[in-house]
Amino acid sequence: MVQKDAVMDRQTEMVEQAIERGRRDIEGRVVVVTGGARGIGGAIADALLKAGAKVVAADKTWDGADEFRQQLESSGHGMAVEMDVTSDAQIDSAYASVTERFGTTDVLVNSAALVSETLFAPTGHVKTLDTKDSDWETMFKVNVFGVVKTIRRFIQPMLEKGSGSIINVVSSGVLPISGGGGYFGLRPFTVEMPYQATKAAVMALTFYLGDEVRGQGVALNAIMPGHTRASWFDATARAYMEQGQVYAFLRPVVPEHVVPILLFLSAQDARGVTGMLYSVPDWNYDHGYGNYAAWQDHSMPEDLEQIYSNFEKAMASMARPSLGLQTPAMRLF
Repeated sequence: MVQKDAVMDRQTEMVEQAIERGRRDIEGRVVVVTGGARGIGGAIADALLKAGAKVVAADKTWDGADEFRQQLESSGHGMAVEMDVTSDAQIDSAYASVTERFGTTDVLVNSAALVSETLFAPTGHVKTLDTKDSDWETMFKVNVFGVVKTIRRFIQPMLEKGSGSIINVVSSGVLPISGGGGYFGLRPFTVEMPYQATKAAVMALTFYLGDEVRGQGVALNAIMPGHTRASWFDATARAYMEQGQVYAFLRPVVPEHVVPILLFLSAQDARGVTGMLYSVPDWNYDHGYGNYAAWQDHSMPEDLEQIYSNFEKAMASMARPSLGLQTPAMRLF
C-alpha cells in the first residue's frame, strides 16, 4: 500500500525543488494570478511568492482565504485584490492598483473559472440538451470573455516592453484523438457541456492570439492540469458517495502538481516557449517531477479517504501489467 507520509513528503520536496530551480528567472517578476485565493490558483500564487515574484492574487471573493490574504499582504511583495473577471470596472480597478503598486505586469495566469460542479452543483453533470441558454451564457461569460477581458488589460505593459508571459488553464476534455482517419473526443462520456466548450475556446485563443503577439515578445501558453482536488471537490465527491459511487473513479491530485510547469512558463517570453498546450502530468513525468500517482492527494477528510482507499484496493487486486492509463506519466498500477 501507498506510504502516505512518504508521498506527501515527496510532493513537498518536488515543489521546493521547482521553486529553487525557478527562483533565478522568477525573482522580481510581477505576476497576476486570477482565481488566486484558493485551489490551483492559490497554489500557483503561493509558489510564485516563495520563488521571489511580486504576486497579485485576484479573486471574486476572499471568503475563507483570510490566512492566505494575510500571508500575501505581510510578505512585502504580494497583493490580494477582489476582481470579478466578468466586470470591466473591477478588472480596470485591479489593473490600476497593480500598476500603481508594482509599475508593470510581467506574467498573467488565467486560473479563474466556473466549473460544471459549481454551475450544476453538486454532481456537475447535466446532459447537453437539458442545459439552458443561460447556462451557456453564464459559463462563457466567466471562462471565455473573462479571460479575454483580463488579457486585454494586463498584456499592455508586456507589449510596451516587448516581453511577458500569459498562461491559460484549460482541460484535457478538449482534446481530440485520431483513429482510422477521423477524430473523436478524449472523454465525452464525462458530460461536461458547456464547460468543455468554453475550455476549447480558450485553447483556440491560446494558439491564435499566441501567434499574433509572438512578434511583440509575449509568450502565450496553456496547461491542462490533472484531476485535481480543487475547492469544490469535497462537496461533489460526497454527493457521489451518497449515491454509492466513487467520483471520477480516481483519487485526485493536489493543486501543487501544477507548480513546476507554472514556474517554467512564467519565466518565458516569445524567445522561449510559446503557442503550446501542455498536459501537466505528462510534463511533470518528462521533467523528473514524478508520475500522476506521485501527486495524488492523501490528506482528504476521513470519509473521502476511506472511499478512495477502498476503491484502490479493489482495483489493485484486479490489476494486470497491461492495465493503467495511456502514458507512463498517468500509470497508477
